[in-house]
Amino acid sequence: MFKYLEFKEAKCKNCYKCLKNCPVKAIKIENNQAKIIEDRCILCGKCTLICPQDAKKEHSENEIIKDLLKNEKVIATVAPSFIANFDLKGFEGLNEALKRIGFLFAEETARGAKVVVDEYEKLLGEKKYKNFITSCCPAINNMISLYYPNALKYLAPVDSPVIAHAKILKKENPDCKIVFIGPCIAKKKECRESGIIDGVLTFEDLNNLFEEFSINLEDIEKEVEAKWNKARFFPISRGIIKSFRELVDGYEYIAVDGTERCKEVLEKIDDLENVFLELNACESSCINGPCGLNKKGSSIISNTRVRKYVASNAKINTDSNIDNVDIAHEYKRQEILDREPSEEEIVNVLRQTGKYEKEDELNCGACGYASCREKAWAVINGYADIEMCLPYMREKAENMSYEIIQNSPNGIIVINSDYKVTDMNAKAKSLLGITTFRPKKDSIIDMLDESIEFITALNEKKNIYSKQLKILKTNSYIELSINYMQGHNVIFAIMKDITEATIYNEKLNKLKIDTLAATDAVIKKQMRTAQEIASLLGETTAETKVALVKLKETLQEGK
Repeated sequence: MFKYLEFKEAKCKNCYKCLKNCPVKAIKIENNQAKIIEDRCILCGKCTLICPQDAKKEHSENEIIKDLLKNEKVIATVAPSFIANFDLKGFEGLNEALKRIGFLFAEETARGAKVVVDEYEKLLGEKKYKNFITSCCPAINNMISLYYPNALKYLAPVDSPVIAHAKILKKENPDCKIVFIGPCIAKKKECRESGIIDGVLTFEDLNNLFEEFSINLEDIEKEVEAKWNKARFFPISRGIIKSFRELVDGYEYIAVDGTERCKEVLEKIDDLENVFLELNACESSCINGPCGLNKKGSSIISNTRVRKYVASNAKINTDSNIDNVDIAHEYKRQEILDREPSEEEIVNVLRQTGKYEKEDELNCGACGYASCREKAWAVINGYADIEMCLPYMREKAENMSYEIIQNSPNGIIVINSDYKVTDMNAKAKSLLGITTFRPKKDSIIDMLDESIEFITALNEKKNIYSKQLKILKTNSYIELSINYMQGHNVIFAIMKDITEATIYNEKLNKLKIDTLAATDAVIKKQMRTAQEIASLLGETTAETKVALVKLKETLQEGK
């Protein structure tokens, strides 16, 4: 399947803004990334306009069309909204610029729009339509074909202006290729499927080509006298209605812009009667197309430029004989591959996100879907993940955090700027000897005589690390670390219980002292014993010496 629109995965993550704004929920989330569901997408381009990361990726046909220009005779049909996108006074300057990059010539799609309006007038005059919906916006045509099949009977069986114009150009120039230039993504699909248009350039694409070919529109623009064609009103709201020579009696003529408002109309279409509906997917109509060059908020200026251009009476070709051009078109129902899950499947998914009762279904829309049941439907169809339920994930995270804190081997306590304890876990209560606790009412000063560290941290807005304290009330020892939370003016304290280690160290130190004392006593006693032995040995040696001397003398006398 040819892809007209994608998201860049590198930039898209956990936003859901495109899904929230998609009128038909044609976006699925896979591995935390948004992806287009091709067979559900109406190509309105709204997701490309609201993406905060500019993750859109439209498939450009610039290279294809540059090849066409090199090898074929190519004619451009240009959407009437060109005047709101390029700094031009008329069409002739744009026509000349297109010739310079290789086009044979260009015409305004308004020529085809005039033929379409004439056909609308003819059909309305037949008085056989209860309601009548214009067929000019391909995104709306897609929406009706996919999601509002009951409105197909009211959709004008007429080609869009670009297809009608292409047929005229092909009849007049059978050996030429046709390229459409405009601000619309949906036109790419319409033109490709028509089989009569050979390529599409968005205004963004065309602007890139102008830069590549060093085209300066201001330098080459020329003005010529012209014949008036009111079909140039097409790109603004009520533009189609304004293009009628005169309105056919018997109908109320209403213009509706924006996909959400169009959906409201289509949902109640059978309740209406004798209403001509000019439906446009883009707010402010085509001058606000997703691939236009206008900046956000410039629709008023663009509207004014279109009106001024129409009033200028600039020339357009309306003289050709087009009697043999068939612009009839039958819009058919498009099937969607979604499956309708059973109630049991829906309930099962709801329960996986903690929704057991009706009141558990918050329908907050944070996931991008209007209701919890709609999101469950998307999960079953593979368009959404269970974890996309933000209230459920928050509750899960809070519960996990609560369990971690409450079961922590360390005491945890939070104190606000008034020294009131806002929260503490069971271990902190045990260390401080607290049996009853009133959050935000009980003060740390009343709870703990040794509270000076907490007061210092709050007053001086600083952190305190690894401060060892003894809690006299419980005879406990703690290693205290206090974190001052900037912006919240609260402190978050962790009390590590070091009682056993401290008592053990105290016993070990006492044992060391006692051992040293005993060792010292033994050494002293040994020294005394050694001295006594030495003394005795000295006396004995002297006596032995005397005796031996005497023995020697006696022996010598006996010789």
